Amino acid sequence: MDIAGFSKNYVVRKLQHDDIPVIYNLCSKNKMYYDYCPPYVTEQSIESDMKAVPFGKNISDKFYVGYYDGDKLIAVLDLIRKYPSPQTAYIGFFMVDADLQKQGIGSDIIAQLSAVLVNDGFSTIQLAWVDGNPQAEAFWIKNGFAKFGDVCELEKYSVIRAKKTL
Repeated sequence: MDIAGFSKNYVVRKLQHDDIPVIYNLCSKNKMYYDYCPPYVTEQSIESDMKAVPFGKNISDKFYVGYYDGDKLIAVLDLIRKYPSPQTAYIGFFMVDADLQKQGIGSDIIAQLSAVLVNDGFSTIQLAWVDGNPQAEAFWIKNGFAKFGDVCELEKYSVIRAKKTL
């Protein structure tokens, strides 16, 4: 999978340990997300997320990438390929800089990513959002995702599973 092709409008590259302060700056401005999905972001939690993969997957299946407008990080995406099935891509995390939200940037990124995934043989994208987060729910439904299955109860919150057929 060629991450450079994830966007026609932005430079996309794998995020590294040295990028953690910039990622933290982007994430820390999105207070609503962490109100629904605690705990609040830290540089340590970002470092942990950069390495986290679901059971049965390895780091080669993970794409923790940044979208850049020039040298400014505008969005972060965590994508796992072939999870939970071979034709499915899983978005574990997606966040657009809070100052740039509600401008269509996130929807454009997801639309272009969807096209790339189709070309790479994927038929579905899955993800989950925190139950009760109106911003997340509205964004994902607007971008063609539909709820499926039961609400999943986690330790600190519940999540709604959703998928989009490509």
